[in-house]
Amino acid sequence: QVQLVESGGGLVQPGGSLRLSCAASGSIFSINAMGWYRQAPGKQRELVARIISGGSTNYQDSVKGRFTISRDNAKNTVYLQMNSLKVEDTAVYYCNMRARSSGGIYERTYWGQGTQVTVSS
Repeated sequence: QVQLVESGGGLVQPGGSLRLSCAASGSIFSINAMGWYRQAPGKQRELVARIISGGSTNYQDSVKGRFTISRDNAKNTVYLQMNSLKVEDTAVYYCNMRARSSGGIYERTYWGQGTQVTVSS
């Protein structure tokens, strides 16, 4: 069974920084991509940043230049460094992974349980 465990959320003032981590565990055969989504109250879940197996990244326009996604392949862990945080970054952040499990034939999408990020003065 594959699991994603997130950590690093919390309360921070505008302009501050947070670092989210997401560790994948279980019977993983291969990982295609890992990323972060967020969902604010009353809004749809949206992609924040993603990194694929070759190292290419893509970001939502609103976080470019402020957020950085990185990945430790040896640890099956993805990070999201968030700087210059704004009130509008407040949301539940979900880790996302596209991977194939050891017993599986096809890739599937996995989700973490979510971690709250609140930016407020």
